[in-house]
Parts: sequence; structure tokens; C-alpha cells
Amino acid sequence: MNRKDRILLADLCWERNSLSGYEFVQPIKEMLEKLGFPCRILHYLEIDREALASHDKIILCGTALKDNDYADHLQAFSWLKDLKKPILGICAGMQVIGAVYGGRIVRRPAIGLEKIEIISDSPLLGEPRSMEGYHLHNCSVTLPQEFILLAGRPEAAEAFLHAVHPTYGIIFHPEVRCRWILQRFASL
Repeated sequence: MNRKDRILLADLCWERNSLSGYEFVQPIKEMLEKLGFPCRILHYLEIDREALASHDKIILCGTALKDNDYADHLQAFSWLKDLKKPILGICAGMQVIGAVYGGRIVRRPAIGLEKIEIISDSPLLGEPRSMEGYHLHNCSVTLPQEFILLAGRPEAAEAFLHAVHPTYGIIFHPEVRCRWILQRFASL
């Protein structure tokens, strides 16, 4: 029997079980579980070595527009650099990954569908081309030194990939539009 990878969904919302989880975390869980990938949701302050060891992939989920609490607790994500498993940061999750690796969280508000220019080929987003993605954020992140820019500009990345490890970040929300990205990540 072919076992599907277990995926840990990190809830980056300001508090455990906040209403924002129903908008930014729950839809990802439901979609991945429909595809047969078992998921577990943990608030980012609850993630420990055991949780990291018992999951094959990690997704750092987004948050509401005015929820930036995660940026005040970056030390809670120190495990990111040590983990060599596939990691996907969505919106706030991308900002966390970027900041942990030395990038800066910068103001760049966007709401709604926006054109995204994919500039580098990757297993997650595919070949260079234009696509649309749903944005709902006040901030972006600068490109950390160890990362390859997949979309956007170095001063406001829209998508990136670590040069060595399978660590991705996207500033837009695939749970709203582009759900194929979540399926691709789960199947890496």
C-alpha cells in the first residue's frame, strides 16, 4: 500500500483556534485531506521536535490582514533552518521563512487577483510564465541570500525557493485560487 505523506499545517494566527484559522488554515487542510494527505494543525507556538519528526512536510499558513503577531515571535521558528523536509510558506509563512533566513519583512499591501510573472522554473510553480494569484497581505519579504527568486523582485519577493533545501515561499493564497500548487507541494 502506498502511504501518503503526513503534512503539518502551522497556524500562524495571533491565537490558537482564532476565527482566522477557518479562512487561512482549514481550507488547506480540507483540500489536502480530500487528496488523501493526512494533515494536522498546530499553532506555531505548539510546534515541537516530536511534531516536526512525525510529519513529512510542513506548510506555514497565512493570517488575516492585521494579524502580524508571528513577526514578534520569529525565535519560535528557529527549527526552519535545521529541517530538511519540504516546507511551504504561504503569505505570512513566506514572510517568516524570509525573515528567519535574513530577509526583511517590508510593507507591500495587495488585495485581490494580481498577475504574477514566474521567472524561474521550479517543481512547485513550473516553468516561467504569467499566472494570476489571489493576494491578501500588507507585507512582503525581501529575498534572503540563500534563496532563488521564482517571482517578484528581490526587494518584494512573490515566490522563492531555497538554493539547496526544498523550502518554498509564496506571498499569494493558493487555497483561494491556484489550488494545484498545494497538490504539487503535497506530491513533491
